[in-house]
Amino acid sequence: MGKFFGTDGIRGIANKDLTPEMAFKLGRAVAHVLASDYEDPVITIGKDTRISGDMLESALAAGICSRGVSVYHLGVLPTPGIAYLTRHLKAQAGAVISASHNPMQDNGIKFFNQYGFKLSDEIEAEIESYLLNDEEDIMPRPTGKDVGHLIYLHKGKGIYEAYLKKIFNDTLEGLNIVVDNANGAASNVMPNILRSLEPASLISISDEPNGININEDCGSTHMENLRDRVIQCKADIGIAHDGDADRMLAVDELGRVVDGDQIMAICAGYLKEKGELKNNLLVGTVMSNLGLRKFCEERDIDYSATGVGDRYVLEEMVKRDAILGGEQSGHIIFKEYNTTGDGLLTALMLMKVMKEKKQKLSTLADQMKIYPQTLRNVKVANKEEALNNVAFKKAIEEAGKTLENRSRILVRPSGTESLIRIMAEGENLEEIESIVKDLAKIIQ
Repeated sequence: MGKFFGTDGIRGIANKDLTPEMAFKLGRAVAHVLASDYEDPVITIGKDTRISGDMLESALAAGICSRGVSVYHLGVLPTPGIAYLTRHLKAQAGAVISASHNPMQDNGIKFFNQYGFKLSDEIEAEIESYLLNDEEDIMPRPTGKDVGHLIYLHKGKGIYEAYLKKIFNDTLEGLNIVVDNANGAASNVMPNILRSLEPASLISISDEPNGININEDCGSTHMENLRDRVIQCKADIGIAHDGDADRMLAVDELGRVVDGDQIMAICAGYLKEKGELKNNLLVGTVMSNLGLRKFCEERDIDYSATGVGDRYVLEEMVKRDAILGGEQSGHIIFKEYNTTGDGLLTALMLMKVMKEKKQKLSTLADQMKIYPQTLRNVKVANKEEALNNVAFKKAIEEAGKTLENRSRILVRPSGTESLIRIMAEGENLEEIESIVKDLAKIIQ
């Protein structure tokens, strides 16, 4: 990671860390690096529903246009929709203004290349070199007819919706569904798709974004309301998105949360049975539950674990030609259909399995045993200093000796926030909770 780019683009408090001035300069740099060598170049821009999106979108678009590159203005749209449309429209790059599951005051900007993939570390470093240059801006500023312009593409949402429905190619007849849109980018897309597929019933909640209520007590990070509604309405499934809808978690008919590991297990097992799990491989991360690995072993599915972040999952999927991978947090990638985590597609795929196998979500989820896992996020002033603290490193080593082979400990910095994440996993919940608590105290 560089000075500005983290694991998922650039993030910070809008108008403080991430200013319109910075967005303008970033727009110029991205247009210069990714699009300026093409004839009639264009970059797509979409955003989630947070109030600062308009400000950053305007500045980013101005920067892009000032470098002689035009902009497809997509408006509010899920991140996976922007990735898909970047490819579909043959744009030179795509930009998403979103801070995903983060609080409303945060925002971020992340990019896709012309193929819909997140940028490589090398390309991000080249873009950063222009942001770090405090001297005179050496990038060209075309004039007259060569200045870029905005192209308002109102049909973009419909194109993405039609694509997802074509992939699903079925109806939701017989299913009672509750969907929590996190007051985010899914709000004006997911309910439309689900209604058109004719479920037995559909209840859509947290679908009235006002710019400041994104992720507020709703969505994949706050699932209590969704669980209550599923039980109250006797629904077959609850669907929870985050602010930009690149992730999805579920609630079964019993009100239990079904996480990304379980969703991957359900989908991998289904594809394996149909002989469609390419190269017999599932890609997860080091944060995936031990139960997912055991599930794969029992069904003779090869499993590969990467570092945390869907970009690393996708890199491994491309390298090994896998079609399914993801994270416990609900970023699931179906590489045959999209180049990034797609919460809407994941929900449709999960319901497709439920329909074809004629099984309840609870039954499907129980195929994978979940080993107790506890995670604590500890806020720190300096992530690197905290990780290199001598007492902390010694405590981790001693905890590992105590647990021996019965459990595992994983300590890593957040890629988007000033947090150290401490995770332990094993058969004895009380033991691992005690160890995580002690480790957190040391760096607090």
